Amino acid sequence: MLLSNGGSNLLSQHPRPLLLGHRGAKAYAPENTIEAFQLALQHGCDGFEFDVRLTADGQALVCHDPKFKRIAIARAERRSLPELPTLEDVLESFADRAFLDIELKVAGLERITLELLQRYPCKRGCIVTSFLPEVLHEAHAIEVNAPLGLICGNRKQIAPASSLPLSSIVLHSSLVSRELTGSFRDRGIPVLVWGADRAKEMRSIVEAGAEALIVDDTRLAIETLRGRAITAGNP
Repeated sequence: MLLSNGGSNLLSQHPRPLLLGHRGAKAYAPENTIEAFQLALQHGCDGFEFDVRLTADGQALVCHDPKFKRIAIARAERRSLPELPTLEDVLESFADRAFLDIELKVAGLERITLELLQRYPCKRGCIVTSFLPEVLHEAHAIEVNAPLGLICGNRKQIAPASSLPLSSIVLHSSLVSRELTGSFRDRGIPVLVWGADRAKEMRSIVEAGAEALIVDDTRLAIETLRGRAITAGNP
């Protein structure tokens, strides 16, 4: 079996709230790099979120923006973007020691992502997320047990959630309320939240029922929610 699609069980092996670095420890290292991912773990995060795009020759590369150094990733071959890690690079390095939130930025990545997850099982858990409902439908058609999460930056984007086979939902912090998080948790769907950048906001989101935070400032999140001070000598 590929992965557990257990809804509320998805995060059960981790302390609450689960803390994930947004594109790694992006406040302290270049985002979506092996360095940023490693630093998020060193700070004490349970794992990290990262973005994946598809090249013209069918390779899954880790990058948030559609262009890298003015090169359109969708029109480029992998060899023209040697600086960018591949999804396989990340899974090979971290699948056995980090919770991974794999955001698919475009359609067409579903099969290669799920095949790589077969090859590199995530021992600490993972979710495959996207803003695009069609991506989640396709991933489910390929592998019914894939743990899928819909990303929502506004209320309108929440609407498709009722018709999707979700293991989680990822909300922007501006959307969070006890009522909304409770409605998903009642359905066995954990709520992950991104966008909180202040300690007070992080605490209030956890109090509202979020089970995971995806944070830019990994040090602040660890100090705020885990009570662990991070100094220059303690990354």
